[in-house]
Amino acid sequence: MSHSIHPAQVLYQGTKPFPALSACEHYAGSEKLIRKALQIQKELGPIFDITCDCEDGAPAGREREHAEMVAAMINDTTANTHGRVGARIHDVTHPHWRQDLEIIIGCAGHRVAYIVLPKPDSADDALTQITALDEMRHRYGVDREVPVHVLIETHGALREVWQIAGLPHVESVDFGLMDFVSSHHGAIPGSAMRSPGQFDHPLVARAKCEIAAAALGQGVVPAHNVTTELQDVNVVRKDARRARTDFGFLRMWSIHPSQIQPIVEAMRPRFEEVTEAAAILTAAQDAAWGPTQHQGKLHDRASYRYYWELLQRARNTGMALPADIHQRFFD
Repeated sequence: MSHSIHPAQVLYQGTKPFPALSACEHYAGSEKLIRKALQIQKELGPIFDITCDCEDGAPAGREREHAEMVAAMINDTTANTHGRVGARIHDVTHPHWRQDLEIIIGCAGHRVAYIVLPKPDSADDALTQITALDEMRHRYGVDREVPVHVLIETHGALREVWQIAGLPHVESVDFGLMDFVSSHHGAIPGSAMRSPGQFDHPLVARAKCEIAAAALGQGVVPAHNVTTELQDVNVVRKDARRARTDFGFLRMWSIHPSQIQPIVEAMRPRFEEVTEAAAILTAAQDAAWGPTQHQGKLHDRASYRYYWELLQRARNTGMALPADIHQRFFD
């Protein structure tokens, strides 16, 4: 029966599926903040990911203990019920990055959702850490792929962003706004670290456009930088909406629990789009994924891929889907 043919089985033959990531990535450094984030994730569901920070979150001199705590958090099935917890390690020039990776892969390689690589200056820098990740996976018997997210926050990384987005295991490239602005030696004003400057300054807007274009062109998710506003959720919501609609970002960082919901809401598809996608995909599945018509317009597998990814984004942002749609495509 055609109902049994899932879109993932027919829409990506010969190509890799686009990563179905949640729309928000929440950063937490200390054990207290990680536990708080896990509790929120348990309440809201996996509509956001949690990144445990071994870079800026690790106290100097206690890098090993911090990485061990992060691995324990990832492995804690009582707290980490959804398995959507990743970790950011130190950058490739830091003496502790291999230790971070060894502890997390050695102790939690079967559960870590992804590894974030900060501050590469080139595709080779990112590849050095990805190669070490694969070596450690094999050494510790981790037979699953561990996805990689790469932070673009240097001139060199921006120059090679297309190569970086095409590296093995990469599923997301993320913009690091603060370090990027700082690297311009005062040529970009501090106002470009917040809105509206972060969207309007030509050098920053160029960086965002190049990152989003490279990510989408290589079939990975572009993730937008943080908003430093912690009090006014409307600012967060507007920033997320502008990142989504004006620059094509499909995911955004959060640095405070109050930012999670506004980001997720701003990144959601419109209700009418989701309703249309559900109708088109239902007809397509009933037609065994052959061409169909919807409201006088022809659809085939090219447009089905668009609507399937839209439906996945709706689900990953916590939108309520009709029971029959959930049963057809997500059960």
